[in-house]
Amino acid sequence: MTAAQPVPQPAEGAPLNRAPLKSVPGADPAGAGRPRLRLHRRFTRRGLQVALGVAWLLDGALQFQPFMLGKAFGEQVISPAGDGQPAFVGAAVHWAARLIAAHPVAWDVPFALIQLLLGLGLLYPRTAKAALATSLPWVLGVWYLGEGLGGLASGNASLLTGAPGAVLLYGVLALAAWPRDDGRPHLRPARWPALAWLRAGRPDVPPARWIAFPWAALWAGGAILQVLPVNDSGAAAGSAISGGASAVPGWLGNLDTSVGAWFTHYGGAVYALIAVEALIGLAALVPKTVRFSAVAGIILAAAIWLVPENFGQIPGGQATDPNSAPLIALMAVALIASYSRSIRWSLRPGPRGLPDDRPGQQEPGVELIP
Repeated sequence: MTAAQPVPQPAEGAPLNRAPLKSVPGADPAGAGRPRLRLHRRFTRRGLQVALGVAWLLDGALQFQPFMLGKAFGEQVISPAGDGQPAFVGAAVHWAARLIAAHPVAWDVPFALIQLLLGLGLLYPRTAKAALATSLPWVLGVWYLGEGLGGLASGNASLLTGAPGAVLLYGVLALAAWPRDDGRPHLRPARWPALAWLRAGRPDVPPARWIAFPWAALWAGGAILQVLPVNDSGAAAGSAISGGASAVPGWLGNLDTSVGAWFTHYGGAVYALIAVEALIGLAALVPKTVRFSAVAGIILAAAIWLVPENFGQIPGGQATDPNSAPLIALMAVALIASYSRSIRWSLRPGPRGLPDDRPGQQEPGVELIP
């Protein structure tokens, strides 16, 4: 038996001979160019960072509304979040509301600037990681003092009332968008190695797949909240839907009132809502039904954003953010992307061959990472 002949390796420093492979997306048609890092995913962690940056910019812009620069910001936006809450939540929220109402401009302008800086930081790749890290303590502070933990401690919160709080979802999405560096060399080395941790990460990495678990908890938790005795009647759902009708333009308020009256009249509809929320949550735990869960969640979130969230009450001029529904939809997009399959290039030398319809074809110096 003839011994296997060793595979010839190119001499050090010699140019690599790369024949074009038609079946590989991104192959150099001339056969001489080096492999390029190409984006084969439609939505990656970098895309999620950009989406979060745009959302933070919107939040910062909303903080500059005239309504926010007066005492009403503390008295009518912050203080109600503490009403009906246990003392460990309500007392802290009311304290923050009094502080803001006493000096609204001195507090609101820094709030707006912080959110604008977070948005700009996320849009610029070199500062994206630092912006993500900075946003996490900001999220926790606003969720506690500004949103009263999304009303979860009150016992009467539901997805219809904005639970678990929009700013908490910012934190979840920030973690899902956290840059991941797997040790492979970058196309461009860092000029300042001590600041290499600021990198936005490789642009071809999808959002973290574990986002399926907070997604399932969101919807299953929403079903649990809705089935509580204080929320499980048509009258309770109708009241939650029509509660903000007076703070928005007439046509939106009338829509709230009509849908709220329908739920009150057909009380059994609330059980259909509970079933749909539970189904969306459970479907996210099965890989084959993740897309169904995400798409159904987007549709229901869009309906909630229209009624009863009223586009986050942005048309009324009293919104600090677009509310939770758009963030839920963004979570759904990240969830779909995290389960998608794609191909990406790496400059790391490796023996693994490129997929080709011709068996045994390899390209020295390039490894395909699935």
